[in-house]
Amino acid sequence: MSKRIIVPSLIGAVALGGITIGGIASASPAVKPTVENGAARYVAPTADAAGSVTFTAKVTDDSGIRSLKVLAWPKSSDLKPTAEEMTDVESATCKKDLCAYTLKVTREEAASLPEGVWHVSALATANDGDTIFVPEAATFNVTR
Repeated sequence: MSKRIIVPSLIGAVALGGITIGGIASASPAVKPTVENGAARYVAPTADAAGSVTFTAKVTDDSGIRSLKVLAWPKSSDLKPTAEEMTDVESATCKKDLCAYTLKVTREEAASLPEGVWHVSALATANDGDTIFVPEAATFNVTR
């Protein structure tokens, strides 16, 4: 084989390898979902209307958000939920990057709720399957 064929072939292989390595090095890392600005509120029921627990948060991911699972729990219970336990809890409704969850509370239910500090845990799942678990995404107080 002549040197005129080998040298340009080696130069082409080195250039192609440099492009491939550069492409791999410049690939952006996967972005995990985020749960930000979580806020929760308890409104006690009245004689005329049910009360509620509401939770809102800004939830984002570069692929979009598939779901946000929400669990409210009293601090006094020492529950400490895990991400694995969150799969079978209720979901918030998400529109663009704002997710909201509302749970109606009757007078009978309110009477049995422990008073004091409550936490809201959140598990966000992105469209690409990435997840983030926030054990204490928000806090609220239950009073009578």
